[in-house]
Amino acid sequence: MREAITADLKTATLARDKQRTGALRLISAAIKDRDIVARGAGQPQASDTELVDLLAKMVKQRLESARIYEENGRAELAEQERAEIAVIEHYLPKQLSEDEAKAAIAKVIADTGAAGVKDMGKVMAELKTRHVGQMDFSKASAAVKAALTA
Repeated sequence: MREAITADLKTATLARDKQRTGALRLISAAIKDRDIVARGAGQPQASDTELVDLLAKMVKQRLESARIYEENGRAELAEQERAEIAVIEHYLPKQLSEDEAKAAIAKVIADTGAAGVKDMGKVMAELKTRHVGQMDFSKASAAVKAALTA
């Protein structure tokens, strides 16, 4: 992922694509910051799983910013945030559809033997392990709770 981002940054810079270059620089800077934190924890660099989490957080932040900009009549800034989201999502794993997410939740519940809401933490931990970056876990949490209470 790191190599792809670096190569894409060089390509965008040479093509003088200011919007894409800016978004890729933001991604690169965030990765470098995460690597610095990892070195402090004794790792040579952040893992790919951590980078996927980082990119997912960046998307969430930009979605929230775009929503706020739209509420305040700043459509041009909202559009800029959405353009950055498109660049970031290019490096994230494919998101599961709603049906695929429900199937994944059902499989994890069956595999873990979860019987009720008290097992929700175990199910969520397993989902996060198996489907890193492939689903919105805040939405998945509600689906897990519904499945465990049914």
